[in-house]
Amino acid sequence: MLSPANLRLFLCSQPTDMRKSFDGLSGTVRQFLSQDPTSGQVFVFFNRRRDQVKALWWDDSGYAIWHKRLERGTFRPGDQQGPIGTAELSMILEGIVAKGIRKLPRFHLRNRISQVR
Repeated sequence: MLSPANLRLFLCSQPTDMRKSFDGLSGTVRQFLSQDPTSGQVFVFFNRRRDQVKALWWDDSGYAIWHKRLERGTFRPGDQQGPIGTAELSMILEGIVAKGIRKLPRFHLRNRISQVR
């Protein structure tokens, strides 16, 4: 089951052929993101026209794919590649362009623990 607390999302900015399935997408993860597709993280891909998105995720028993196709409009993921937050992915999927928006600093227990050590 997906757990938002420890979930990391990786965005691939390279346009991806949406005909790819489990093995093709896992190869793309290795080639363009230099990550291990069986790490338990979620890898997000968009096609060239930006009207489709696929997410690849590995749990303890195998791969899962989530796929969405827009009937009208496009996704605007930007040019970034690599880790993104769940809020940022949610905004991309909802059609919200985050250009010019800045995130204010927040307290995170992980950061506090590393400062104490």
